[in-house]
Amino acid sequence: MHSLPERSLIDIRDIFAQRRTTFSFEFFPPKSAAGAEDLFHHITELEQLRPTFVSVTYGAGGSTRQLTHDLVVRIKTSTALDPMPHLTCVGHSEADIDQILERYAAAGINKILALRGDMPKNWDHAALGDPHKDFPHASDLVRAIKRFNDAGRHPHSRRGFAIGIAGFPEGHPDTPNRLMELDRLKAKVDQGADFIVTQLFFNNRDFYDFRERCDLAGIRIPSIAGIMPITSIGGMRKMAELALGARYPAPLIRAVNRAGGDDDAVRRVGVHWATEQCRDLLDNRVAGIHLYTLNKSTATREIYATLGVKDSTGLL
Repeated sequence: MHSLPERSLIDIRDIFAQRRTTFSFEFFPPKSAAGAEDLFHHITELEQLRPTFVSVTYGAGGSTRQLTHDLVVRIKTSTALDPMPHLTCVGHSEADIDQILERYAAAGINKILALRGDMPKNWDHAALGDPHKDFPHASDLVRAIKRFNDAGRHPHSRRGFAIGIAGFPEGHPDTPNRLMELDRLKAKVDQGADFIVTQLFFNNRDFYDFRERCDLAGIRIPSIAGIMPITSIGGMRKMAELALGARYPAPLIRAVNRAGGDDDAVRRVGVHWATEQCRDLLDNRVAGIHLYTLNKSTATREIYATLGVKDSTGLL
């Protein structure tokens, strides 16, 4: 049983309307029972930081569909946290997506991060057909969620799901044309998206430039900044691979090199860098900060402690 008092969940759209900063953490669904219990230990520790919401990732082509759903529902029913599932549309039919939305609505989930998603490995085109047939773009998924909302099908929210979408301050890896990239982002907004959660970045100037370019393109929804603290050299390399090309600024690389391969020193450098990113973002009136936790709690708790607060209410 969680130790925090029950809190009535506030619609994230209302939080943004009040110009309050959001703070959120991201998890991925473990593949084993032992992994799930270990994650819930860290979730219990992070619960004390009182984030605005937490998000749960979704595997390529729905490979973690049930795991994601189970983790989201467990967080919803076993903690005072407000979970937001990721939902990808690659390899899904309209009926698949409709069923998933119905299940989340019935569970009282009130926000979804709508993504196109990665192409599933070993997709059998001959047997399964075109994985993009029903949803060629993420904007098509946003439109489907908006249609679900407009039909009044969410039993626990008059406005239905708040819809988040992905943004890429360093540029989308599949769209080298930065103007076309913003056109595609604008298409998702025009279909009904409510807020943006960005891919991780290590230079805040990339985020501020992205935010300004969005404004120039007529994209006026809030952008939540994605921050991931480096905790090891191996994690740094893996991070760049998962993010399909994260840029590491020279000062960060120099600081990591000074650690001389000492794992604890590298972790301290990474947490310090992420903390300074958060401080600067808060000073520059960011709409929200989204911390990629890698299912651990230590780095996130250290960031809060170094910022001088015991929970998210001290950061507002």
